[in-house]
Amino acid sequence: MAKWLIEEGIGEHRAIQLDGDHIVAARIDWPGELAAGLVADATLTSRSAGARRGTARFPNGEDALVDKLPPSASEGSSIRLEVTRPAIGERGRRKLARARPTDAPCRPAPTLAEQLCNEGHHPRVVREFPTGYESELLAEAFEAEVSFPGGSLQLSSTPAMLLIDIDGTLEPKALSLAAVESLALTLRRFDLGGSIGIDFPTLPEKADRRAVDDALAKALAGWPHERTAMNGFGFVQLVARLERPSLIHRATFQRAGLAARALLRSAERLQGAGAVLLSGHPALESQLKPEWLAELARRTGREVRWEANPALAIAAPQAQLVPR
Repeated sequence: MAKWLIEEGIGEHRAIQLDGDHIVAARIDWPGELAAGLVADATLTSRSAGARRGTARFPNGEDALVDKLPPSASEGSSIRLEVTRPAIGERGRRKLARARPTDAPCRPAPTLAEQLCNEGHHPRVVREFPTGYESELLAEAFEAEVSFPGGSLQLSSTPAMLLIDIDGTLEPKALSLAAVESLALTLRRFDLGGSIGIDFPTLPEKADRRAVDDALAKALAGWPHERTAMNGFGFVQLVARLERPSLIHRATFQRAGLAARALLRSAERLQGAGAVLLSGHPALESQLKPEWLAELARRTGREVRWEANPALAIAAPQAQLVPR
């Protein structure tokens, strides 16, 4: 059985599921954000008269949309809420987290380990993943492209859905069938959910479309979702439960934050003597919280320095050891 490993990094907890030498699934969690399962007392900040929906502010300063408000809840009052969906980034805006009233006792959101245990897995917390295991996955997320023999998947986040375009040099039916295995793996590796549109090559023959539908059904067995049949234009829509931002959402809409956390991870693994020099695009500086840098110094026992370098891409920061 594929095993789950969990690494509790600085500003980010991450989990990967390994099947032999391959990552078949992954998740990340950024502690401190509103996450599904959190129960806390919040302040109702807005509500229209008679409306069942409003906005509330949680103790961490983050706002959430609240559904099913009781008539007694008024603006400015305290209300106990359970988060049902975290905030999701979009181009030009950010969808607020969603919450609902509850009488349950206050509790933090389940950790990655608790989530996986609740699903019947037996994860193991490790000091660090085997070297290089997640670097390729992060590179694919930043590029939003996954290659497979004969073609590639191009991933684009839109306000309505995540779109996956299939492109390549094979004939349309062969390309569609070749993409299925990579598509199924990509959904799990990037922890994708919500509404997902897949643009296959156009297949005029019903028999060819049916062959792709059958291949998808087999490849996605065990992955909870609903799916439409392929239409005459090669389009298939998937709908899966959206429990947290995917790696693609993070890489698209929280690019600097994801890169900054990856930089800290790289710095923590440096071997040798000297001070730690972090170099990166200036956009990363605001993401590197002072407490994170202090934690990096504590974990490594080294002085930590930061150097902004506009020549470096946001997704390509560097960590190295330099003389003290």
